[in-house]
Amino acid sequence: MKTLSTLTITPAGATLNGTLLAEAGITGLYRRFVGDYPKFFKMDHLCKLGLLGAELLLKDFTPEEKERGAVVIFNRSGSLDADRHYQSTLAADNYFPSPALFVYTLANIVTGEIAIRHKIYGETSFYIMDARDDTAMQCILDSTLLTSDPSFILTGWIEYAGEDDYIADMKIMIQE
Repeated sequence: MKTLSTLTITPAGATLNGTLLAEAGITGLYRRFVGDYPKFFKMDHLCKLGLLGAELLLKDFTPEEKERGAVVIFNRSGSLDADRHYQSTLAADNYFPSPALFVYTLANIVTGEIAIRHKIYGETSFYIMDARDDTAMQCILDSTLLTSDPSFILTGWIEYAGEDDYIADMKIMIQE
């Protein structure tokens, strides 16, 4: 497999293929580089981070190229940030759980949001691991190539632990 492009998003900003795009947070980067997807503001932080990464990495792909792609994402905490927000609506005195937050208590929603936005019809998977393991991740990506033959794989490690503690370390991979 060959890496076509790489992207890193942290609280310090975004770097695409080793070049600093901007020093801004998730919402600032979205407003500067995307700005046309109102559903973005209804998403949990993990989805925002993943969608922003996909937007920046897939911007030069045609709709036809996107159709046969795959999305394979990894992290350690799943949807823990959204889970905590949802739990707080259950713990409130009024016990009125938020249906808007409930959907984001599934980590694979980030891959679904990316696939829907970009009309990617290939495999979408979200793997939760005890710790980042690049060797295990590569085995999963190799398996994805063998079983579904995508035109590309949008992949990476996306972790959101808080406003000042997140990373999207993403890339586009293609078969050589």
